[in-house]
Amino acid sequence: MRPVLGFLSGLVFGLGLVLSGMANPAKVLNFLDVAGAWDPSLAFVMGGAVVVSFIGFRLSWRRRSPILMPSFDLPQASDIDRPLVTGAALFGIGWGIGGFCPGPAWTALPMLAPGTLIFVPAMLIGIWLGRQMKTTPLLRSA
Repeated sequence: MRPVLGFLSGLVFGLGLVLSGMANPAKVLNFLDVAGAWDPSLAFVMGGAVVVSFIGFRLSWRRRSPILMPSFDLPQASDIDRPLVTGAALFGIGWGIGGFCPGPAWTALPMLAPGTLIFVPAMLIGIWLGRQMKTTPLLRSA
């Protein structure tokens, strides 16, 4: 049941990204270009997402467990360490350069835009390299 619910949630999320125009990297880059052709529409999309998430979390935390699962899956890590900060910085830099974050990149993939066809494989290689760095003793930071 969990994979089906995950698929449906991802489908709704992807449709929302496409309908809001967030699968278009030019829209994201225009939002980041505050000194040029600034497009504030991304702020409204993010604001809507924050409101929906806030309401959803408030309703969820009133329950002892999720409706269709035995328990909540909560992250256990709470440390702010070098890998977290480095990963967040790389994510932000990549987002600013490419205009994509992973969700919109996947939703834009069927449009076969050249930028997407370069970004998604590069993202997958980056994910693979990151995992290799975590598991290879010579590449791990001290």
